[in-house]
Amino acid sequence: MDKALSLYLHIPFCVRKCAYCDFLSFPADDAVKERYTDKLAEELRLSAASYRECRVRSVFFGGGTPSVLKEGALPFLMGVLREYYDLDDDAEISAEANPGTITEEKLRLWRQTGINRLSLGCQSLKDEELALLGRIHRNADLYRSFEAARGAGFENINVDLMSALPGQDCASYLFSLSGVLKLRPEHISAYSLIIEEGTPFYERYHKADEKRLRGEEQSLLPDEEAERDMLYEGRRLLRDAGYHQYELSNYALEDRECRHNRVYWERGDYAGFGLGAASCVDERRWKNTSELKEYLETGAVEKLRREEEALSIDEARSEAMFLGLRLTEGIDEKAYRERYGIFPEELWGEWIGKMLKEGLLERKETFLRLTERGQDLANHVMAGFV
Repeated sequence: MDKALSLYLHIPFCVRKCAYCDFLSFPADDAVKERYTDKLAEELRLSAASYRECRVRSVFFGGGTPSVLKEGALPFLMGVLREYYDLDDDAEISAEANPGTITEEKLRLWRQTGINRLSLGCQSLKDEELALLGRIHRNADLYRSFEAARGAGFENINVDLMSALPGQDCASYLFSLSGVLKLRPEHISAYSLIIEEGTPFYERYHKADEKRLRGEEQSLLPDEEAERDMLYEGRRLLRDAGYHQYELSNYALEDRECRHNRVYWERGDYAGFGLGAASCVDERRWKNTSELKEYLETGAVEKLRREEEALSIDEARSEAMFLGLRLTEGIDEKAYRERYGIFPEELWGEWIGKMLKEGLLERKETFLRLTERGQDLANHVMAGFV
């Protein structure tokens, strides 16, 4: 039987870098974008022979902002994929989009050429919060984009939201979440803001938080209690609206879980293409160069690869635990043994026992999973499996 494979295509361009973003993304002119698109198509063609025996069950155009490319760019890449790769008839094909960069024509072309899932980077429905984040769109743009997507035939739409923003309280977050719920997207990703080093937010808020801890000034970020309220109240609102939580930060209507993202959490095989894209196939991991000039000028696909390594069985077993526990269903211990030759209890019995006793893990039938309280302390629980 052909092996299942997921593909990720990285589009590193954006109109303007957001203040919190540490992803590999940057503005570029049209000439660079077109040259990059051609190079990405070339990488796909040259790599196809390595995946001849694979069937592709999902494709994800991520970024950056894929929607900053011209209307025909993604349809062109879809043509390359269909010619050189074995796409499942029902493959999930997702594209990320910024509400400030999509048009009705672009959405129509995307849908006609097989892109069947759209992920809109909303983050907030409050214009002042969007401005603070450095987003280029405003509240009204999200509603226009969502309506245009439905009009273009998209029946599977995700909306991203962020909580724990500077100056945000629970009421402000629930205002945005309630507004999104009225649109009834099939999927909602609800993330807490993480202040990443090297971003403008790090310089602005991390240092201020250090001063708060020293008692020198009040924090600009929500405190732990406020952040917990956003998490709990948001979770309640989503559940009441019929969305089930299937991963720590992801909620979906029935049969609308993101197939592509589950590949990462379940340690399936995925191949990444484009600048800085990561891959993990047959327990071998690598990533492409992050230097644009090098990516555009390197001919051989193998010369693009960096940090290539073969994962040991111990690394694979450990990774399966802290990724699998992100899923609310948890880890099927019998399936784990079939794949890795050992039960988790035999490797981490003391830690699992401690977490069960503290009420952070629980067992349901053959599954080991985080409790609701364990979800709040997930990083602590997962640290024991590293």
